[in-house]
Amino acid sequence: MTKTHKGNPKKGLRIFLIVLLVLLIIAVVFFGSLFGYVYSKLSKVQYYKLENIEINEGVQEQLKGYRNIAVFGVDARSDRYTNTRSDIIMIISLNQDTNQVKVASVYRDTYLYIDGHGYDKVTHAYAYGGPELAVNTLNKNLDLNITEFVTVNFNAVIDIVDSVGGIQIDVTPEEVGYMNKYISDINREMGRNDSGVSGSGLKTLTGPQALAYSRVRYTAGGDFKRTERSRTVLNKTFEKAKTLNIGKLNNLADILLPRILTNISTTEIIGMIPSLRNINMSDGEGWPYKTQFYNNGISYVAPVTLEENVKQLHAHLFGNDGYEVSEKVKEYSDGIIKKTGYK
Repeated sequence: MTKTHKGNPKKGLRIFLIVLLVLLIIAVVFFGSLFGYVYSKLSKVQYYKLENIEINEGVQEQLKGYRNIAVFGVDARSDRYTNTRSDIIMIISLNQDTNQVKVASVYRDTYLYIDGHGYDKVTHAYAYGGPELAVNTLNKNLDLNITEFVTVNFNAVIDIVDSVGGIQIDVTPEEVGYMNKYISDINREMGRNDSGVSGSGLKTLTGPQALAYSRVRYTAGGDFKRTERSRTVLNKTFEKAKTLNIGKLNNLADILLPRILTNISTTEIIGMIPSLRNINMSDGEGWPYKTQFYNNGISYVAPVTLEENVKQLHAHLFGNDGYEVSEKVKEYSDGIIKKTGYK
């Protein structure tokens, strides 16, 4: 049976506000037009140039007037941004005529075509070829015109959660054991000596405990539930950050911004802030919409079909209800059908 998965907008998609410089948006509210302050903060962001972006034939004309940005959250064990998977993948679409912003999150296990590697989980594109291959994979499978990206290393979660004084999360009994295993791993990998979680219930989690919670994926719900946990941690952190005073917000920005990698210039980011403040997060959806689990020794989320899911994506993001996909998407869609048998 084909399953339809829709992201929970109330829990999930505020992640974008954190990933794409929400702290600066908050700072703008406090500091008004102090351009120099915002500019100095943004100078901490790491810049990375994309050399070769591929866009399917005809897509540029179809999406004229839309600025689409890819947001990646990587599960790196150190401050590195290559040779690591993108556990969070989001598409931020800005209508440059109306300043309306819409969001779609791509499930990390989605079965798509990756140049040089064949059909695989889309999360692996970033590990195989960094942000450039990840962007090209989204462009070619989803008929997009992405030329810009933002990457965040989610090990920053530890310092960020600690800097806001921890976050409250209701931990279930089945999550405790996995969390404590992950905390041991974090201690070993990062040379720390943090304590585990003592039982279930409503807990104020420290940074390592919150990161461990966001990594749990072997309970009921599997990776869809793990993704929800990650979004919950970021949502709780965002809500806590809104209560901080100026000094603590400043410290929080200093922690987060150096962990961001992007090819968007400082001047362009500042110009985007007014639009980002008007995001209606209820417009966010998870993609693909209709899926089947496909297992050939490894479990994947297969779009059923890729062509139909791309049509629906373009209806959601761009209001194009009659979109006809490119020949490249048709080719990949047929390839997925042949591999999986799902029509």
